[in-house]
Amino acid sequence: MSKANSTTTRQREEEHEPGSAHGAAGEQLSTAPREERPDTGAGVPAMSVIGWVRWFWRQLTSMRVALILLFLLSLGAIPGSLIPQTSVDDMKVQAFKERHTTLTPIYEALQLFDVYSSVWFSAIYILLFVSLIGCIVPRTGQFVGQLRSRPPGAPKRLTRLPAYTTWRTEAEPEEVRAAALAMLRGRRFRGHEVGDAVAAEKGYLREAGNLVFHIALIVMLIAFASGQLFKSEGGKLVVEGDGFSNTLTQYDDFKSGSLYDSDSLAPFSFVLDDFVGTYEKSGPQRGTPRTFEARVTYAEGADGAERKGVIKVNEPLVVDGTKVYLIAHGYAPVVTVRDGRGKVVSRSAVPLLPIDNNITSSGAIKVMDGYKDKDGRKTQLGFKAFFVPTFAGHGKGQMFSQFPALDFPVLALSAYQGSLGVDSGLAQNVYQLDTSKMKEFKDKDGELLKKMLMPGEKLDLPDGAGSITFDGVEEWASFQISQQPGNGWALGGAVAAIAGLAGSLFIQRRRVWVRAVRGADGVTVVEMAGLGRSESAKLPEELGDLSAALVTTAPVAPAAPEEPDAEETPEAPKTPDGAGASAATDATNEAGSRPVHPAEAPAEGAEK
Repeated sequence: MSKANSTTTRQREEEHEPGSAHGAAGEQLSTAPREERPDTGAGVPAMSVIGWVRWFWRQLTSMRVALILLFLLSLGAIPGSLIPQTSVDDMKVQAFKERHTTLTPIYEALQLFDVYSSVWFSAIYILLFVSLIGCIVPRTGQFVGQLRSRPPGAPKRLTRLPAYTTWRTEAEPEEVRAAALAMLRGRRFRGHEVGDAVAAEKGYLREAGNLVFHIALIVMLIAFASGQLFKSEGGKLVVEGDGFSNTLTQYDDFKSGSLYDSDSLAPFSFVLDDFVGTYEKSGPQRGTPRTFEARVTYAEGADGAERKGVIKVNEPLVVDGTKVYLIAHGYAPVVTVRDGRGKVVSRSAVPLLPIDNNITSSGAIKVMDGYKDKDGRKTQLGFKAFFVPTFAGHGKGQMFSQFPALDFPVLALSAYQGSLGVDSGLAQNVYQLDTSKMKEFKDKDGELLKKMLMPGEKLDLPDGAGSITFDGVEEWASFQISQQPGNGWALGGAVAAIAGLAGSLFIQRRRVWVRAVRGADGVTVVEMAGLGRSESAKLPEELGDLSAALVTTAPVAPAAPEEPDAEETPEAPKTPDGAGASAATDATNEAGSRPVHPAEAPAEGAEK
């Protein structure tokens, strides 16, 4: 055994001795099974509170978590679209609870009737907001640093880049580099000369678009949050000739954000002069509205001048930052109720709610005060009303409207007397009649008294109890009055987000280097190469255009004449990669001195 081998064997034996320091290191590096040792209680040191905070912050600001939060936010919006929301329609929520008594407690516990103001949705919303800020701040600093720095110098071997070309020229290397720098700057590249090459870069708007997209998302989140916190929204049904004043007591229903102040309601008023609706009378679109507008007279402030306006669908009336939308239309039959002595007890236009596209409508007519029966006792009257603007006629099916216009209006009534239940102090739906404490008026056959009336006809109540007359029809329009301060910011953020996303998707960041050196034979060798931050088929095309533009300034040198004994000349020994290879050998290709298209460039790692 040689001296070297004996020394190695001795070192190995020493390393495996129990008390050797090398033995412990060797045990850690060895792949042999480790000897089990009793647990001494020493382990990985626990992270401190600051360490846990840093770990949590890194996870929260990662792109993976941001995408997960976006996905959770989109999932959270699904029940808000499928389940009735209290903030949108409280009546639908109550009807849903009555139909689904088993699901209601579960949905209430999960806050599914108030999804967008729930704790869990708000938590996702806030975490996404913080995550976006945590992503944007460091990336903005990096981008500013990139804008202030210069493109890096050329790699030592340009042939390894994905797009490459080279040629020989009789122009001086300094002239070639100066022409390349001017040409690249003319094409909006940021470039400078580094050593024997020109370095240029383009496509910084890609990262700028990415930042704009994320900042726009934050703006949209802030706009939506402010819109929910400071918004006000209410509805009002107005019959032709009646008006509305923007005060809290005038609304049929009113909802506002948690930070909204009712004193900030914009002072204005309007009167519904006329509602105009025309409909297609034939063809496959029969009944489709052609004209659907409310003509109003409005005034700003308490003493503002009156002005005329027209409110159409998606064309609201804007008064002092508040928008008045036209959302629905219907009919209000005008009825007159008289008691047994012929005294007029009530005369009003009673709005009825549409139940189909042809404005078949239903509702209730209630006489709460001023009526006395035949014995002189005060009581209340109630009528269930069913109205069709275009009646098909007797014997032509059920009583449903055939067309939304007032071509053949008919009002069907059924009569009751007793207590309407309005004195109990409980809220009551004005479009529904509670007959639990009322008695039916009977006809001569002992059935419920009911009759279909045309304009001008009346229904006589039995035993001289009075009558109700169908005088005519007025039209009503329903308006939504809303104030949402964040709408403009949300729209601007959405536009900016789309523009930023388009920039980040379609703009490619790439670098180009042009090296010009004098070869061993005194002819200048020009090399051009390009590198994209992402794969793109356009990079070789762009490099070809750049090389074609530079060739006009640095034309291709004529090919050197071949020696007659070139085939018999023994092959020169190959030099290793690096400085030993001559510039002329690296620059010359099989095509002689003509420019090499990037597609013809050698593959990465190939020898020239």
